[in-house]
Amino acid sequence: MKIVAVTACPTGIAHTYMAAEALEVAAEEAGHTITVETQGSAGSTPLTESQLAEADAAIFAADVEVRDKERFAHLPLVAVGVKKAISGAPGLITQAEEAAANAPARAAAPASATSGGPAAPAGAKAPAGPGVASRVRAWLMTGVSFVIPFVAAGGLLIALGFALGGYQINLPDDAPLYEEILSGSFDAGSLTAWGALAFGIGSAAFSFLVPVLAGYIAYAMADRPALVPGFVGGAIAVTTGAGFLGGLVAGFVAGGLVMWIKTWRVPRALAGIMPVVVIPLLSSAVVGLLMYVVVGRPIAAATEGLTNWLNGLSGTNAVLLGLLLGLMMCFDMGGPVNKAAYTFAVAGLTTPSPTALTIMAAVMAAGMVPPLAMALATVVRGSLFTEVERENGRAAWLLGASFISEGAIPFAAADPFRVIPSIMAGGAVTGALSMAFGTTLRAPHGGLFVVPLMGNPLGFLAAVVIGTLVATALVLALKSFGRRRSADDVAGSVGDAPTEAAPTATTTAASTTAATTAASTTASTTASTTASTTASTTAGATA
Repeated sequence: MKIVAVTACPTGIAHTYMAAEALEVAAEEAGHTITVETQGSAGSTPLTESQLAEADAAIFAADVEVRDKERFAHLPLVAVGVKKAISGAPGLITQAEEAAANAPARAAAPASATSGGPAAPAGAKAPAGPGVASRVRAWLMTGVSFVIPFVAAGGLLIALGFALGGYQINLPDDAPLYEEILSGSFDAGSLTAWGALAFGIGSAAFSFLVPVLAGYIAYAMADRPALVPGFVGGAIAVTTGAGFLGGLVAGFVAGGLVMWIKTWRVPRALAGIMPVVVIPLLSSAVVGLLMYVVVGRPIAAATEGLTNWLNGLSGTNAVLLGLLLGLMMCFDMGGPVNKAAYTFAVAGLTTPSPTALTIMAAVMAAGMVPPLAMALATVVRGSLFTEVERENGRAAWLLGASFISEGAIPFAAADPFRVIPSIMAGGAVTGALSMAFGTTLRAPHGGLFVVPLMGNPLGFLAAVVIGTLVATALVLALKSFGRRRSADDVAGSVGDAPTEAAPTATTTAASTTAATTAASTTASTTASTTASTTASTTAGATA
């Protein structure tokens, strides 16, 4: 057989190429020829039309959306996550054999052809795995994979700004240093000026987070024509105050809209300009309208109402207020709810009072919990996280210490139903403890860099540590439970029917024939495969 494959992971570094190598070794051992297209961070060499035309089956081993997947529409397809190829490549080759054997007869046509059996295009529409949930996760992970470099670069530069310039480096519009830098009168001998410069560059990088997230979610759903409405919707989400959650909505709306527009039947004369003019124009107009009228303004109004309500609550119960502020700070990590709590705290600093200073301390302490908790979780149980999440966890230490809640966004976007409740619980504990300990703070930003400016700094640090431990324990428990439940589901499905091993239905007669044919060679094949697998596994583990 001739097999073609695509491997891709969120970072496009390690797992992409490990999966490709594993598939190549497994195909060679099975006597087949395989050509792998690695869609990694260093770019890829696309499969040629002749390779696609001559192939008998295709394998997608990807945790993100495969680019230009329409090329494989004429081929029987096996689609799994990238880790499946690393740990079970021989099984994937077997599945590809079965898929090719059970596929309807087809003409050897290039991937651009539209002829073929009705089952082939259906298989090509869901390369990210079975079911809607798998496709949604792949779209999210594509957006997150493009956001991570912005989070790392921008967050670390902001932290460097605080380290060099102190807590004053937090509001660019009010800092004279920014005006000096923009006017060209930069004082190279001043550490504060260097801090302001680093903070300004980092803030510029952070301004791209939501647009990039929305744009590449849309791109994963509907390819290049969806980039423009995705970026436009993400930028409007920032402008209107819809934030991170608004960006998610914008990305999915833009991607879904472009997917629908691409199904339209248009005259031949118009088809050529559809992807570069018509689709971006119509989709951007519709997404922009929805973001301004339906998403942005209602969230802004809700934010204002929330701020007014908090102002009325501040004098009642300090611990309850700290708990509530902690929940808000960790709900959307830089989004409108987070900003409502932060704005409420900063506004109190204009007329400092003991209550206002305790509120500021509680807000900052709770805002540090999300990235710190995720960083700690990746250290304690790294096996529960992907390689990209573990890499992002290393940067999250400094982001959390600098009071940059956005460091947890990649984790929340990839697994919102486990991560967000966990960090909210940890933030609530931190906020309540900070208020109970009577910690005060005059600086509106800075994290650990402004500890000398605090009242009762030990209480502040204790609240942050306890809340981080609570959030870490919860997220690890939820992820462990989810993994056990998935394992139980897989075990149950294997016991009920061989769906995992046979993605395409196989008749009883064919199964009987295959079993009879294999009976005489099982022992030798098993011994050979076991020896090869054991050797390669041992070498890999030793390395």
